[in-house]
Amino acid sequence: MEHIALYRAWRPQSFQDMVGQQHIIQTLQNAIREQRVSHAYLFSGPRGTGKTSAAKILAKAVNCERGPEPEPCNECESCRRITAGAVMDVQEIDAASNRGVDEIRDLREKVKYAPTEVRQKVYIIDEVHMLTTEAFNALLKTLEEPPPHVMFILATTEPHKLPATIISRCQRFDFRRVSLDEQTERLRRICDEEGIKAEDEALQYIARLSDGGMRDALSILDQIASFTEDIVSYQQVLNMTGGIASEQFGRLAQGLLDGNIGLVLQMVEDFMQEGKSADKCMENLLYYFRDLLMIKMVPHADKLTDRVLNPEEYKEMAETFSREQLFQMIDILNHYQSEMKYASQPQTLFEVALLKLCNLPGGSQEVVKIGLSNERPTAALSADSGEISLLKQQVLALEKKIEKFMQTGAAPGNGRDGNANSRPSGNGMPAPRVSSTTKLPANLDQYLVHKNSDAFATIQKQWGPVLQGVKEAKVTVHAWFMDGEPVSVLEDSILVAFKNNIHRETTEKPANKQVIEHVMESKLGKAYYLVTIMQRDWMTAIEGSTQKAKEELKLEHEHEDGEEKSEPWIDEALQLFGEDLVVIKE
Repeated sequence: MEHIALYRAWRPQSFQDMVGQQHIIQTLQNAIREQRVSHAYLFSGPRGTGKTSAAKILAKAVNCERGPEPEPCNECESCRRITAGAVMDVQEIDAASNRGVDEIRDLREKVKYAPTEVRQKVYIIDEVHMLTTEAFNALLKTLEEPPPHVMFILATTEPHKLPATIISRCQRFDFRRVSLDEQTERLRRICDEEGIKAEDEALQYIARLSDGGMRDALSILDQIASFTEDIVSYQQVLNMTGGIASEQFGRLAQGLLDGNIGLVLQMVEDFMQEGKSADKCMENLLYYFRDLLMIKMVPHADKLTDRVLNPEEYKEMAETFSREQLFQMIDILNHYQSEMKYASQPQTLFEVALLKLCNLPGGSQEVVKIGLSNERPTAALSADSGEISLLKQQVLALEKKIEKFMQTGAAPGNGRDGNANSRPSGNGMPAPRVSSTTKLPANLDQYLVHKNSDAFATIQKQWGPVLQGVKEAKVTVHAWFMDGEPVSVLEDSILVAFKNNIHRETTEKPANKQVIEHVMESKLGKAYYLVTIMQRDWMTAIEGSTQKAKEELKLEHEHEDGEEKSEPWIDEALQLFGEDLVVIKE
């Protein structure tokens, strides 16, 4: 059949044709019926929800030759000519291209004259928020004292940009997004009348893609129906709009959960070969994990999912992820989606984002622990046996290192108990005092050794740009992170000391820590891990290290020819002048 644009063919011609705005329609019809029509209206709301259509219907209703009537007849000369845009007294003005004060002054001059063709002059100003400040001031005078034969209808998608003086002189109506059910029902009705065969899943998906705008839904339907010769299937909608089936995202999500990097990268390559763009894939994946979060947290989330049409089928997938994992995944994808807008290689960023998701805590290693219902725990255990063996060796080595620390008097690491403050060391000196409520980082003795290294001096010089980068990335993280200062560096880790334990704990949260490490990598030119310590513990560790060094130096000078000598004046000289300036000679 020969098509005309569906939106033009199905554009509402009367109030009863409009979808999803019953409260506005009833108010306007009552005002016309009781002859209490206002001189100025403000129609605001998302695009494609019927603002301009409602304005034209209202213009026809007040000028209908059989009225004014709550519904225009669409048969008289006035209704037909207004529909065709052939009446000079009913004008639609695009504020985006007529935004200056001169155009509004010209409009003010024309307003004075009585209508010549119809009962009442109607000026529909679309995208009115685009007017300049001077133009608003010129319009304000007319809105304050309008002639009785004039009506203004202002339409905008951004009412917050309008001056309060303009808004206060209009009756405001907020158009809402059209619900999925209402859109799907209207699309089904149009398909039936136009002879288009369409699957229910396809129409539901089109309704979800339109984001509550009926105009967008009709445009997508018209495009697909024209291409497929009046047969609209779910798969064709996915192909035409660049969407991806939920089943494919289910495979991708399982690959991310298992840490199967090969499968994930292969699926990305397949998406690209099918002609899908990286930014569209990122957007769809973000919606998918958002849908999983809704399914997990909200019972009966049928109306809350954006891309998953049958939430019941994905409950099992949602249960395999924890809430924290889903929140973190959405944060990571959102971050990379923002960066993708300015990237010359968006596919690379998409792949990096997925690789980061593969390495999130709670991935394949914890799949074995929580026992997912995929009937593969035994296979997973055997596959990870080598890794478990390696972890055991690392734990053994760590235990030996802690034992050595305890013997030498250095501050113990993560394995200390609550009485570490009072426990004597192997040489009879008390171990450095540490806070019993905070943890010390591993390899603290190595951080002490490298606290004055050249690498640390370089990082200190560049710390200002790092703080600024964190502030630009996320100002709330910057507020917590400002409490800390770098005190040492060890290979690929930077140790930051905090004054306040709450600031430290908040910074240590995975999402916040990830923001900081990403900024450090970009500003310092190398990937660094963030390691934290309380400032009091760091100062105590430095004091303990200095005291130990003095004791060792003292022991060296006390032993001569195998006999131990006690020279109090040497100790006093060391204390007064320091180890570097004192030379002991016979």
